[in-house]
Amino acid sequence: MQQQALARAFGCARVVFNDGLRARREARVAGLPYVCDGDLPKRVITQAKRTPERAWLGEVSAVVLEQALADLNVADRNLFASLSGRRKGRKVAPPRFRSRKDNRQAIRFTKNASFKVLDKGRLRLPKIAT
Repeated sequence: MQQQALARAFGCARVVFNDGLRARREARVAGLPYVCDGDLPKRVITQAKRTPERAWLGEVSAVVLEQALADLNVADRNLFASLSGRRKGRKVAPPRFRSRKDNRQAIRFTKNASFKVLDKGRLRLPKIAT
């Protein structure tokens, strides 16, 4: 049960990240303005949850989805800083789509997500059965 809930959370975070990256790339190719950090969650999370194809995004904690977009925003900021020369070190490549086949899966919870460390090191995460 917990493995399925975690797998669902990993998958939803991947889909939201990829949807956000796709929205920004399509806007750039079409010559539209950059999709800013404030508009992206509305388009990729809120509006997507209302469609029948993406209604399953509501089954996971919203914090996981928001943090996936925050990761995308950081990747974009690092890219722009690298291109302008403000970032030290090697040049950064544009963010890539996250793959379903990649073994590296990660989600993040914030303190507002009300996760708890229980006795004996157990962990309670929102919308994931204990």
